[in-house]
Amino acid sequence: MNSRPDPIRSRNAFAKTRADHAGETAEDYVEAVSDILHRQGECRVRDLARLMGVSHVTVTRIIARLQQQELVETEPYRPIHLTSKGLRLAANSRRRHEIVLAFLKALGVPSPEAQRDAEGIEHHVGEKTLLAMRRFAEANQA
Repeated sequence: MNSRPDPIRSRNAFAKTRADHAGETAEDYVEAVSDILHRQGECRVRDLARLMGVSHVTVTRIIARLQQQELVETEPYRPIHLTSKGLRLAANSRRRHEIVLAFLKALGVPSPEAQRDAEGIEHHVGEKTLLAMRRFAEANQA
């Protein structure tokens, strides 16, 4: 019996993982902008830096990239706003997070660990898996 993985299958799996990682930062930041906007009414670089635990320079670079992707709009020293595309991405990211979180809690994972793990898992789960997770969580609600 051959225990070596199929090279084509492995390449496809790695390609998906690389693509998922590329989108993680955008998803995390648009979701963070959305959360700050809902909580405070406006979002600035300093708010994101504080929330994400990174420098102003890091946030400024990421926001510039998100502007190129048409996910946010801002001007220097002005608040950050989500575009309609950014709003859709934030809502989808939040939906994915909530499904994964509910699933982990339905498995019995304690809330702090479930919150932390959901942050990573949500970026890598396909829609069919999310649907199965949602069904499981709904069937096993406490």
